[in-house]
Amino acid sequence: MRSRAAHPDPAWRGRITATAIALILLWPMLVASEFKPWILFDAQSLNATWNFLAAFFPPAHSSEFLALMLEATWQTIAIATAGLTLALLGAIPLTLLATESLSISRLESGRMRIAGAFVRQCARWLLVVLRSVPELVWALLLVRIVGLGPTAGVLAIALTYSGMLGKVYAEILESSEAHASEALLQNGSSRLAALFYGALPAAGSELVSYTTYRWECAIRGSVVMGFVGAGGIGQRMDESMKMLAGAEVSTMLIIFVLLVAGADLVSTFLRKRLG
Repeated sequence: MRSRAAHPDPAWRGRITATAIALILLWPMLVASEFKPWILFDAQSLNATWNFLAAFFPPAHSSEFLALMLEATWQTIAIATAGLTLALLGAIPLTLLATESLSISRLESGRMRIAGAFVRQCARWLLVVLRSVPELVWALLLVRIVGLGPTAGVLAIALTYSGMLGKVYAEILESSEAHASEALLQNGSSRLAALFYGALPAAGSELVSYTTYRWECAIRGSVVMGFVGAGGIGQRMDESMKMLAGAEVSTMLIIFVLLVAGADLVSTFLRKRLG
């Protein structure tokens, strides 16, 4: 009797089962989110899409408008850079507190003191709180406090990104080679010196790579925060969209794409140089 040929994928039953389970679990979420992609192909939606896109051409290109966009683009980069700098000032001390491998008491006795463990846990909770609130929400709150303008965007990025940077920095330092920093701590060095001369040489490229990636994200975030009045090119785009100035919005979208592409090139260049 001729035996049946084996299936080319021996794990096909498991793959089909996993796909079916994923679809069963995903369906209630799609229903709850009211996801209806077929609406995009409705005649009324297609007509509205055509009218919206037709207003984009040709893009606005007057010298006065481009000068205004240059100023707004520079402001967007400045918001992202200043916000990330402030975030670093908050993330570095929190990283020192949250990183267990830099604990002097743990090296001396094999376990951290209760007070040290409590401070470390408080630092971790603070990092959770800071990164749990998106920068857009911080911007909404800060616009009410400090008013419209770039200040709200800078502070929003600083608050959220200090939590993100501190968490990831601590995880990178925990997972990196700790012999050098432990040797420095055992010989009476401070935690700050152990960080700069022991931990950073071992994990420096990874830390810088993540920081440049976050700078790229901060540029995108600063554009989005402009829609709530936090300055930059996003705020200009919001004003043009409210006035139905499609040509101006088209130019801003092109600038936005070029801005993000440029930030990505800078980030990639730095990663390769430090890799």
